[in-house]
Amino acid sequence: MRVDVVFVGTKFLYNEGLSEYGLREIKKEFDVVNSIIYFKDMDNSVFLQLEHLFNEKTNLFVFASRQNFATVSKIISTISEDNLELKDEVLIPSKVEIYDKQSYLVEYNGTKANIVLLDDSLKISNLYIKNENKTGKFQLFDENIESARVLFEPLSSTFDVRLEFVNMVDGWVEVTVSSKKMYGDITNFINSAKKLLPNNIIVTDNMFSYIIETLSSQNKTVTFAESCTGGLLTYMLTKNNGASKILNGSLVTYSNHLKENWLAVSSLALEEWGAVSSEVVKEMSEGALGVSEADFAVSVSGIAGDSGGSELKPVGTVYIGVRNKEKHIEEKFLFKGDRNYIQLQSALMGIKMLVTNFKESFFNE
Repeated sequence: MRVDVVFVGTKFLYNEGLSEYGLREIKKEFDVVNSIIYFKDMDNSVFLQLEHLFNEKTNLFVFASRQNFATVSKIISTISEDNLELKDEVLIPSKVEIYDKQSYLVEYNGTKANIVLLDDSLKISNLYIKNENKTGKFQLFDENIESARVLFEPLSSTFDVRLEFVNMVDGWVEVTVSSKKMYGDITNFINSAKKLLPNNIIVTDNMFSYIIETLSSQNKTVTFAESCTGGLLTYMLTKNNGASKILNGSLVTYSNHLKENWLAVSSLALEEWGAVSSEVVKEMSEGALGVSEADFAVSVSGIAGDSGGSELKPVGTVYIGVRNKEKHIEEKFLFKGDRNYIQLQSALMGIKMLVTNFKESFFNE
């Protein structure tokens, strides 16, 4: 199922948060977006691009700013060989039957087009195009893509499903399952895969939501002590509903001074081993656990770059620690990429280490 997204309005180019809001709403329904196109105000090429997309027989979402909504409606009306009509105080193509004051659905030439008014002051009301192709997802740990293919591709033919594998970080593969045919059995395939590797598979499409649900059901909490990730771990958790059930707070201790004063990291460890070291992340997670009284802690310290590395500790060197009240584990990694990608990999690896080192809490289905 093809999905294309068009933003019409200069504000979408510069207000990334607004356009990302629209994309997040679409991705609640669709895993894949084939193209994302931006147009400034008064761009005369909008008509030709929309006409082209209507010939592609796609599922098309057009987000228009308030300034451009009427113009887009006029273009859509012309392309679909329709006339504009005032319905509930909104000027939209006359043949439209599904609509509200901010959103309407047009079907023409094999294309479904959802035109949406998106503005800083508005919440998206309705997206009318739904995903007709069912998919399922699960998270596979302590395996790689090659071993996942060997394990699951023979099983997939039994249930007539198609598999896609995405490597999140080393030892964590996200598997998307879709039907080859109308009768492809996604649910039973995932259940069979789970029985095959019960201590390696978590059935969810959102690990952070899963962690929230799992720990809250056990009345347990988690905290983070972050340095090079700068609060990214905390953000990735708290952008999901219910995070307050398991997170009292976390600490971003970028400087050695705050590592000592907020997390009780010893000056001896900092001087002897440096902030980017196994010894320091161990004390960071211990300090975070102590100050928060949480059940689990994840600590991260590293060199995200783009500068600041050395021969012994090049850019991408990251130490991650996880602990509960009984045990702690620290590991060293060398991630590749730019600053933001190193930070993302560090945050995801922290989550991977948390769930795989404390399986009794996270693989409990």
